[in-house]
Amino acid sequence: MIARIQPSRARGTAAAPPSKSFAHRALICAALAKGKSTIRGLSESEDILATVDCARALGAKVALKNGVAVVEGGAGTPSNRFPCRESGSTLRFFLPLCLLRNTPCTLSGSPRLLERPQDVFETVCREQKLKFAHRVCEIEVCGPLSSGVFRLRGDLSSQFFTGLLFALPLLSGESRVEILPPFVSRPYLDLTVDVLGRFGVSVGMPDPLTLTVSGGQTYRPADLPVEGDWSNAAFLDALGLLGGNVTVTGLNPETGQGDRVYRDFYRQLAAGHPTLDVSDCPDLAPVLMSLGAALHGVTLKGTARLRIKESDRGAAMAAELAKFGIATDLAADALTVRAGTLKTPAEPICGHNDHRVVMACATLLTLTGGELAGAEAVRKSYPDYFETLRKLGIEVETT
Repeated sequence: MIARIQPSRARGTAAAPPSKSFAHRALICAALAKGKSTIRGLSESEDILATVDCARALGAKVALKNGVAVVEGGAGTPSNRFPCRESGSTLRFFLPLCLLRNTPCTLSGSPRLLERPQDVFETVCREQKLKFAHRVCEIEVCGPLSSGVFRLRGDLSSQFFTGLLFALPLLSGESRVEILPPFVSRPYLDLTVDVLGRFGVSVGMPDPLTLTVSGGQTYRPADLPVEGDWSNAAFLDALGLLGGNVTVTGLNPETGQGDRVYRDFYRQLAAGHPTLDVSDCPDLAPVLMSLGAALHGVTLKGTARLRIKESDRGAAMAAELAKFGIATDLAADALTVRAGTLKTPAEPICGHNDHRVVMACATLLTLTGGELAGAEAVRKSYPDYFETLRKLGIEVETT
């Protein structure tokens, strides 16, 4: 899909889309609960549909209609095939649940998804002598996983720890997870513990790098709404920072979502050229780079993990910003977007099959105008993104 955007200013009010991070966790907990749960306010994005498919493979019945999912754990027919599409969260959350079985399970996905590291789970399987076969488009594993002490790297992704926390309460013994520092994206782990608690499962945190999990716990059904998504709301609020007047509603100020920090970052961007640490909020990096390009420049620290997202986000954004006449300096774990004067791109912007790159570049195109190829990538997390832009007065045509 190509999006053609004319220079225009956003005006009006927009509701934050539902939180993908919250929805993944709620759907999985509901699938593990015996009984009927209702999850309200879902967005039927590609990533969430992947989790719905895998919840069904787990043995849950899931009826999804008009943003409401009614989930009956254990009421469906289990499968040994888990189609994860392009969702890293889905793959990493369900893999430990597959390890609860003593029969082989296959988790499939796009080649790019399977390029992303799974070292933490490979280490767990090697230490417990469990099968872990990593192929081009699938991973095959076989349990059963045993409780015990897990000492795992914390510098890759908190998703690995979330996946373990779904599975460990269902084992018969006590487990202890020791996180080897540095630990990145802690707020996402805090969000996991919060959602688990809503379904009756408890996790102890005796210190910042240790988790304790009692075995033999039972997930209880729940009825809860999905929070607004701070990650994607950042793209709407960015339009206000670039001369628009946008009010974003539906965000919980007490949320556990780490990307809520974007509003503080935006204040620093408006004031000058800040140095911002995105170790705990890497999904904000593309929009921060766009805003830095349009304002006074920006330096981001903690960017190493950008290379293993849906695209190599630092390099992808640097390539597209160059089309706007803006230079970027890339280092191993940092980058700097230099201040400059935006120009209208002479060639189409490439979305790199990455929803956050698409939305970050679309933000800049509202200033300069231009074409954006591969715009359909927004379906991964925010299917209504371009329609929301239109409602805010942005002139955009998609074909």
